[in-house]
Amino acid sequence: MSSPADLLQAGLVALSAKNFSEAINLLVNCCQACEPDAPEYMQAQMALVKAYRGDGQIPAAIALAEELAKHPDLQTQDWARQVLKILAAATPPTTKPSRAKRLLAGSAKLTLSAAAGSLALASGVTIALLVGMVLVLVLALLLIVNSDQPGLGLAIAVAVTLVFNLAVFFISPWVMDLIQGWLYSTRWVELSELARLSPESAQIIQKVCAERKLKQPRLGIIADQNPTAFTYGSLPNSARIVVSQGLFTYLEDEEAATVYAHELGHIVHWDFAVMTVAATLVQITFLLYISMREAGKHFDDNSKAGSTLASVATTAYIFYWVGTYLVLYLSRTREYFADHFAAETTGNPNALSRALVKIAYGILEQGEQSKEQSKLIEGTRTLGIYDPKAAYTTGTAYRLASKSEKVGRVFLWDMFNPWAGWIELGSTHPLTGKRVRALSTYAEQLGLEIEFDMARVMAEGKHLDKNRLYGNFFLDLLLYLGEFLGLATGLLIALAIFLILKVQTWQLFATCGLMGLGFGILAKAMVIYPALSRAPATDVLTMMSDPYASPLRGQPVRLQGELIGRGEAGYAFGSDLQLQDASGLMFLRYVSRFGSLGNFLFGMTQVKKLIGERVTVVGWFRRSIAPWVDLVNLRGTSSEVGSYPRFWTLVSGLGAIAIGLFILSIH
Repeated sequence: MSSPADLLQAGLVALSAKNFSEAINLLVNCCQACEPDAPEYMQAQMALVKAYRGDGQIPAAIALAEELAKHPDLQTQDWARQVLKILAAATPPTTKPSRAKRLLAGSAKLTLSAAAGSLALASGVTIALLVGMVLVLVLALLLIVNSDQPGLGLAIAVAVTLVFNLAVFFISPWVMDLIQGWLYSTRWVELSELARLSPESAQIIQKVCAERKLKQPRLGIIADQNPTAFTYGSLPNSARIVVSQGLFTYLEDEEAATVYAHELGHIVHWDFAVMTVAATLVQITFLLYISMREAGKHFDDNSKAGSTLASVATTAYIFYWVGTYLVLYLSRTREYFADHFAAETTGNPNALSRALVKIAYGILEQGEQSKEQSKLIEGTRTLGIYDPKAAYTTGTAYRLASKSEKVGRVFLWDMFNPWAGWIELGSTHPLTGKRVRALSTYAEQLGLEIEFDMARVMAEGKHLDKNRLYGNFFLDLLLYLGEFLGLATGLLIALAIFLILKVQTWQLFATCGLMGLGFGILAKAMVIYPALSRAPATDVLTMMSDPYASPLRGQPVRLQGELIGRGEAGYAFGSDLQLQDASGLMFLRYVSRFGSLGNFLFGMTQVKKLIGERVTVVGWFRRSIAPWVDLVNLRGTSSEVGSYPRFWTLVSGLGAIAIGLFILSIH
């Protein structure tokens, strides 16, 4: 008879080889052959949860994990709770196509979502404009700065531009390899190792490469539990696909396969190469701006060389910002096309929808567990499959997703709030709701039951109060200009007095301008910071399901939960906080009456004492890609903290009015 240690070892080998039925038998025998307090027993129990999960016996995996969550050992409890969160939202079988159908997928052609736009147009316009920007800057340097032979300068400029861009195009993947190894310790693996982690992902890679006559991409894995995936390179046959270990922790096999299919879509469409060049060109414009600005410091501003360098630096900076938004547009467009490719290739758009939501959940979970911001998530934000800033909304919804409607409701804001489209202009990825909506249309075309009921979301969106949505939006846009509108109004009043009463003093314009500025600031503050006297009790998920939420117009709220860490993980003196309630995570922004120094002192002396405490919070909720609450009052069992987000706004408004009146009094 085999010993418990032998049974355990054999069970772990079977589990590693994905022989789940054999692993279950061996691990069950191990548990029966040893005492509950034996070390082999606990290892076998934890491995058995994984085996049940791999074999599709989700209820059995959940039941065993719930037992382990009651274990006296704290580490075992934490592990079990983590697994339970991953198992919490089991997918209805009707939304999943059979494995055979997925492997035969590819013949069905799916109509591209209208939200995707034109990848060819986005790529062409972006590259053409960026190359033009770099060329103009090179020309400016060679032709404007004391050139006696402009024709020769033009030829040199064109040659330099072409050679430099070609060099960047071909060299950048190897530069990225070095950066990957240095920052993230990327480990390059063979397809056989990926097949052990995700058999269906390996099959998808083989299938696409065979059909498209592509060389297999170089495959990398980063030892980081934040789930992400990205692709880079210069040519399809020299592409790299890199994923984090967290992708296999949080995603099922079929979901991981759709992520790999998405990344392969970037290679097939060549957009990964376009992004490599475009991002490099934007950085060139910024480098030129810095270089010209620094060079200009060595010349008199009134000299020809000094003014020329200042002009080139200004032009480069403008081009940098224009180029940044062009790259962002291209980045969003290529994600739609890669999603479409993954849906066509795998025949399983629902799995990609789940993958996106679970990736958000994984980023949220890892953010709560880590004391430092992930270098991987921040450093690969543009290249990654998901924008981490959007993770808190979707990840929070998934945490409570006993029904898909709970996830779907947070997408109302993405789909219908006009602020969403405005804010998306600065995002590297489409908003999650829009991507899931496009994937839902592909599921409909394939005759599948939709994973997240976006039809219900769209139907609910049609009944939203359009006057409230768009009326507030246009008023809020004016509020952004409140100070300038107040200043302009004051100056117009001064001009009218000057023309009618012929008063000709500078004090008139100074007084009216400052008072107009002050009243504009105060009027804006009244809307941004409404009365808190009746702040309703709510929770994180309810706030994030509000389709009318605004990044500007604050909503009074009262929350209860636990402070789990600093808002800016990794910064030891950060003053912002993270609050967790039963439904999710929310950032709390602290503002001292003493400005940045007060924030620093609060972060240095008070925050560490507050972490872990149960508190009641009052403040103003705002929603952008990432939501937050402007903290006003925080009350715990042993402490109370006041925050003053509108203090300096009121001081500046009243100060401008007071200075205006003072100038008037000395006239």
